[in-house]
Amino acid sequence: MMTLRKAAGLSALAEAAIYCAIFVFYGAYWPYPGRGNVAQKIAFLAEHQHALMVSNLVGYVLFGTLLAVLVAGIHRALKSQQESLSQVASVFGFAWVVLVMASGMIANIGLAQMLKLSATQPDQAWTLWITLTTVIEGLGGGNEVVGGLWVLLVSVAAWKARLFPSWINALGVVVGALGMATMYPASMLTEMFGLMQIVWFALIGWRLLR
Repeated sequence: MMTLRKAAGLSALAEAAIYCAIFVFYGAYWPYPGRGNVAQKIAFLAEHQHALMVSNLVGYVLFGTLLAVLVAGIHRALKSQQESLSQVASVFGFAWVVLVMASGMIANIGLAQMLKLSATQPDQAWTLWITLTTVIEGLGGGNEVVGGLWVLLVSVAAWKARLFPSWINALGVVVGALGMATMYPASMLTEMFGLMQIVWFALIGWRLLR
């Protein structure tokens, strides 16, 4: 029988896999012409529109759906011993769910609208795209403050409740602190948060499934 705890564990493992897939997608597959002109960038996005939309659906919408299951599952596991702290953590967890899913939906709708506009007004289309990507980055693509707060609070609550081994909770505190540090706009911090969160997701998924 699939319990919420097991569903949360599977969701955590799936989220680690999604993170890995997104890193591979942007690191190996996505030869974006960063130094190209506007016409070259729009042409590249048009050519790779479907791949980018699938990436957004998986990396944002599916990730957010799985995250909702994980947030609920961890809250269920913690509430008997750390109810108040777990409730506060869950607020940030579900807020992160909304921000992540909204980012993906805005990205896909925005991409389609930008490409449609580019047929007649390429400069305005590019201005629209820059505006949308700024919004997406602000919501969660470029900073992980809300997610970092959730990881940090969950790790503290799990430490007190002894839900996970202390070393996993310590890792969670570090990951959460890194996420909060991404309020400073440095891509290195976001990448470090993502890489370390792959490990954290995998570890808590393993523990929840035991």
